[in-house]
Amino acid sequence: MGKVKISAVSYTNTLPFIYGLQHSPVMDAISLSLDVPSTCAHKLIQGEADLGIVPVAALPIIPHAEIVSDYCLGATGAVNSVFIYSEKPIEAIKSLRLDGQSRTSNTLARILLRHYWKNETVSLVSGGAEAYVEIGDRTFGKQHAHPYVYDLSWHWQAFTGLPFAFAVWVANKPLESSFIQAFNDALAFGLDQRDALIAELPPRIDFDYRQYLMENIDYGYNEEKKQAVALFLSLMESLEDPKAAESLAKRDLPK
Repeated sequence: MGKVKISAVSYTNTLPFIYGLQHSPVMDAISLSLDVPSTCAHKLIQGEADLGIVPVAALPIIPHAEIVSDYCLGATGAVNSVFIYSEKPIEAIKSLRLDGQSRTSNTLARILLRHYWKNETVSLVSGGAEAYVEIGDRTFGKQHAHPYVYDLSWHWQAFTGLPFAFAVWVANKPLESSFIQAFNDALAFGLDQRDALIAELPPRIDFDYRQYLMENIDYGYNEEKKQAVALFLSLMESLEDPKAAESLAKRDLPK
């Protein structure tokens, strides 16, 4: 078996996983690339990677997708790195610019606009807009840059009562069980070493790495997050498919 090609997100939220992989014997069995979330998904879809931490919105279009880990990039409440920034209250905006680096966060914004904020008049634009989605390290220190700031994970939980999983570890081909076990052991080791990792990060006065990596990011892929992913995918389908929307309307969605 050749080296397993892995695509991982290049943001701070993934550093514990990267640390674990780089300080584990499994590193000898993998070829690791660091990419933005949308590229991680693209590589899995195109077969350019065997395993990656991919946006959950991409799950339906990844061939032979199999979630292979009990770890994810998720949050219970505020995630502090996935926002809509706006010049006016979200219920009043008429235009929104999406983030080219994200599938899941863009879709989550659209779901919340329709079902939670009840704003169905928003146009998605590529240029100037009254509000925009932004994710990852580019959001650090920007919480006061605009009059209105909406943490999408916080509002998802207010809407559904569930935590959220933005990205999960997915394989597009069968992998040996011994490799999957070693891979998950490496991820667990990295999470256990977050104190050492945080000590290596350059200090910032506008962002608290410790709170972010220890509290905001919730790395366990538990049953509640699995329920959240299933609901998210149903809501995502309803955005594009009238029949799916009609079926979804008959379900007990959060009010």
